[in-house]
Amino acid sequence: MSQPDSQTAWSQLYIDGEWRDAEASETIPVTNPATGEKLAAVPAGTVGDINDAYQAADAAQSDWAALSREERNEYVQSMIGVMQDRLDEIVELLATESGSVQAKATAEANFAMADFQSALEMVPPEEEVRDSMYHEDKDHHIVREPAGVVGIISPWNFPLHLTTRALGPALALGNTVVIKPATDTPITGGLLLADIAEEAGLPDGVVNVVTGHGSDIGDRMAGHPTARVMSFTGSTAVGRSVASQAGDALALPALELGGNGPFVVTEDADIEAAAKAGSVGAFGHQGQVCISINRHLVHEAVYDEYVEKLVEHAESLTIGNPLDEDVEFGPIINESQVEQLTSFIEQTVDAGATLETGGEVEDLFLEPTVLSECTNDMSAACNEHFGPVAPVIPFESDEEAVELANDTEYGLAAGVYSGDIEHGRTIADQIDAGMVHVNDHPIQDEPNAPFGGMKNSGLGRYNGEWIMDELTETKWISVQHEERDYQLL
Repeated sequence: MSQPDSQTAWSQLYIDGEWRDAEASETIPVTNPATGEKLAAVPAGTVGDINDAYQAADAAQSDWAALSREERNEYVQSMIGVMQDRLDEIVELLATESGSVQAKATAEANFAMADFQSALEMVPPEEEVRDSMYHEDKDHHIVREPAGVVGIISPWNFPLHLTTRALGPALALGNTVVIKPATDTPITGGLLLADIAEEAGLPDGVVNVVTGHGSDIGDRMAGHPTARVMSFTGSTAVGRSVASQAGDALALPALELGGNGPFVVTEDADIEAAAKAGSVGAFGHQGQVCISINRHLVHEAVYDEYVEKLVEHAESLTIGNPLDEDVEFGPIINESQVEQLTSFIEQTVDAGATLETGGEVEDLFLEPTVLSECTNDMSAACNEHFGPVAPVIPFESDEEAVELANDTEYGLAAGVYSGDIEHGRTIADQIDAGMVHVNDHPIQDEPNAPFGGMKNSGLGRYNGEWIMDELTETKWISVQHEERDYQLL
């Protein structure tokens, strides 16, 4: 049955089509970061619960894969319908659990539905037949089959969308799923999707959700021998561990990891437009976006003007409770993130940067912060700060801008703002990142474009045909049509 609409909601795991208690009695409080109000207490799942979830997914997988594509699509379409019917509830949950302002929460809910919608259109290449190169009357059939059971470990910043971008395609392509959502957002990252799957009538065991502490169940989740694909979004440090665990189990890791996004503003750029884009890219969702702008690299000829305009945009943002439709800027997810961010700001100022605006903290609200006179090696610039902090670094030439942009272990997303599109494209081609956007901020994600990073920012790509490569296995079947003579090799 569906979760009750009360304070006791979300108090159970979802395994094999049933809401059930965890093996242990420990719970994890879920708190609204804007108000401190307790929203729920979710189960602290155990290794045994993870085992049960994978067992259920494994048992359900063959029957799910055996359904026709049309039948699976009907279930996926039903999930979209449920989400549309419950859109207001979903937006409110994103606001209260993850601190998402109304515009971001609404956009994320729509992204999640688009993930399912685009999954409906994901069709692996048709069976291909090739002649044998060595034997007459023999041909080769190359087919795609579902990978099997897919594990998804999702983050807290876009908990719904960064789960559904793997969940939707996995289901449509014939895989079953085990989800372990982030501890800060176990509802929108997992339990809500289990509730939606149940309401949509998905067969038992196709979608399973186990909440819990990553330190307790993360290794078993990532390294379970049943998983064939492990989808993880999060920090590079944790991603290395996930990849290691998955690799030991010979599961394919699909990883979107950390970033340190540069935003290059050239001498001929429209500075008002560039600063608007820079503000959205730096302060959207309080900077808690893997593809947000981490460093603003600005030509020295327009540096002062850009800083001035960026400060104006930062100071114009309305800060408050995300449930208020007028609020543009909400809280940081938790206290440890606030402490890390303030430490980066203090260290950067101590190293010689100027605090132009922001930096003040009240509860979990950190003001949008602009730091000028920065260098690439200052704390707020060389680290992925994952918050509303905008260090602005000057450069003299395109060559220096590219060198600064690439001076990081990461290569996820970047942006270039130029008065000349070809000039911007030339710089974009030289930046080592999986995604580079010219004359726009880098917080971009579309179902028909490959999403992923280079260097220490991950492995594999999400969306479209690229995620299909991750979620299907290529199989070779040869057929000898006539008897032939055999010789020992």
